[in-house]
Amino acid sequence: MLLAELVKTTDDVASTRSRLAKVDALADLLRRLEPGDIATAVGLLIAQPRQGRVGIGWRGMTAAMGEPAAEPSLTVADLDAALDRLHATAGAGSAAERVAILRLLTAAATEREQAFIAGVLLGELRTGALEGVLTDAVARAADRPVDAVRRAAMLSGDLGGTALLAITGSAAQLDAVGLVVGRPVQPMLAATAASASAALEATGEASVEYKLDGARIQVHRLGDVVRIYTRTLAEVTHRLPEVVEVVRGLPVRDVILDGETLALDEDGGPRPFQETMARFGADAARAAVLHPWFFDVLHIDGRNLLDEPLVTRIGVLERIAPEYRIPGEITADAAVAERVSRDALAAGHEGVVVKAVGSAYAAGRRGSNWIKVKPVLTYDVVVLACEWGSGRRTGLLSNLHLGALDPAGEFGEPGGYVMVGKTFKGLTDALLRWQTERFQELEVRRTAGTVWVEPVTVVEIAIDGVQRSSRYPGGIALRFARVKRYRDDKAAAEADTIQTLRALLRS
Repeated sequence: MLLAELVKTTDDVASTRSRLAKVDALADLLRRLEPGDIATAVGLLIAQPRQGRVGIGWRGMTAAMGEPAAEPSLTVADLDAALDRLHATAGAGSAAERVAILRLLTAAATEREQAFIAGVLLGELRTGALEGVLTDAVARAADRPVDAVRRAAMLSGDLGGTALLAITGSAAQLDAVGLVVGRPVQPMLAATAASASAALEATGEASVEYKLDGARIQVHRLGDVVRIYTRTLAEVTHRLPEVVEVVRGLPVRDVILDGETLALDEDGGPRPFQETMARFGADAARAAVLHPWFFDVLHIDGRNLLDEPLVTRIGVLERIAPEYRIPGEITADAAVAERVSRDALAAGHEGVVVKAVGSAYAAGRRGSNWIKVKPVLTYDVVVLACEWGSGRRTGLLSNLHLGALDPAGEFGEPGGYVMVGKTFKGLTDALLRWQTERFQELEVRRTAGTVWVEPVTVVEIAIDGVQRSSRYPGGIALRFARVKRYRDDKAAAEADTIQTLRALLRS
């Protein structure tokens, strides 16, 4: 199949809000794909190619982008083969070789295909083809029950492989996909609530557990063989020898554990998330030791526990790994839930997760049985620039560049603004239209993709915190920033300062 057909489908999906229309468009595409292209196409649609990360960033992508082709000629298989070559390129001179591979690829791509390829490689493909929608489309294309497709995808951790099996295999083969020790499954996800008591009201009796600011891990042990996977199911066993040692010491033969790992300070408190991720993402050994904390067990010694109630799984976890179980209490009392939440925050953690004690482990699902509660931080910052959108936001200014006030000129000109991040989240259609018009009125310069504006517009954002960053001059970046509202009542000189935001970093 020509890549242009897949790209057109992503545009069609991005241009509609109708879930049904998205599913129909994707199902039609899946039916037309050759079997050999199905798994590849699914990975491309969700910006998760089967090769994983191939070492390309914005700088490399920009350096490789030349004049586009006039007519489409690239196939899905061509792009997949290029990603194979990029993934295999390593060692001295690999950066230049990657750029050369990319130049050949993008030279054969039309302008729209170039943008699509960049989105896939940078993980910033905003098409509306979320995994849930795509799972429904696979079921539609294969004429299989959605629940059967969803469960197979969850337990295999591979939506592309599931799509191939559902479309080309039998119903019995799809139903036969099960939990296998050593093969990662999609992690269970949590909804959100404003308070622990509100979450408890939704779940009933629950396990109220600390929400750690660490890295999610799924650990599989089969005899003496231990494998560790990330939230995205990438294997990182070689990076976490201390976790391997802990799990090998547990009194079990086979086990699958779900949990978090994080760096601790000298007093046993959590170090900043950025330090955990720096150690977590390193191929070489680092000085910081990562401590594992487990909050669930999916399998033990031949017994699958996915469908067992949480209270049973907690009992198993208490028996095999009491020293490594995440702190928490089982309660139906809102006052107790709030106390545990306060204790978690006082200990330097993010908040709590409230989990219904009778709930099964719903791999890959975000339902009301797990509910996370953490304080929302809001700050007023200034818009420095705005990027043109793509897909449904084509023709609209979308991604905001955000700056904090620097009154003393610690990181630039006194009274200037220091960039601390970007966001396109939280913007309604009305806000998109308004800011597209307004920011062009405030324009001071532009490139093909970005409009820089006078720094006079204050926007209130919600964030989950900040992290250390060498990308921005203030040394920090906002975490999960989303727009709450524009503050017409505030002057830019009243915005929050870079010093205020930097104070959020734990020492």
